[in-house]
Amino acid sequence: MSVQNAMTADFLRSAYGGESMAHMRYIAWGKQAENEGFPNIGKLFKAISYAEQVHATNHFKELNAQVSDYTVAAGAVFGMGNSVANLQGAINGELHEVEQMYPVYLQTAKFQGEKGAERSFHFALEAEKLHAGLFKKAQEIAKEGNDLELKSVNICPICGHTIIDGIPDHCPVCGAKKELYVTF
Repeated sequence: MSVQNAMTADFLRSAYGGESMAHMRYIAWGKQAENEGFPNIGKLFKAISYAEQVHATNHFKELNAQVSDYTVAAGAVFGMGNSVANLQGAINGELHEVEQMYPVYLQTAKFQGEKGAERSFHFALEAEKLHAGLFKKAQEIAKEGNDLELKSVNICPICGHTIIDGIPDHCPVCGAKKELYVTF
């Protein structure tokens, strides 16, 4: 079933645009981190880039029957700084999603009875909370000139749940089985 309410559809397109830009930005920032001698921060950016792709895809799928041309405006951090600056850009973006964007989008979808959009916004919101914390931790360490210590970053391909060095038996957000997680 397709989204019935124009406001929720607009929010899905906006979220799709923002998540798509974050996906690409994190790939670039991950390469920058690797070039600066922070391979694990690079890995974190690459993994979270994948989670952002999961969110963008979920939002896109919710608009399945709405095929048309749209101009999609989404705020985003642009530019390449050093890894500490790039991590701050990532933190700012994630906090915007957690504190402002997704709570409004989620409540609107609930109010309008858009269950698929509600699920998609909920999945993204829960993952973005984790991403903000992981980027903050990485930035604190990078400020000291050190890299993160980690073996793997694991992403649920259904909701984008992100966890370091381990995978739960079932995703705590969407219930996906451990075997589905993608490991970076």
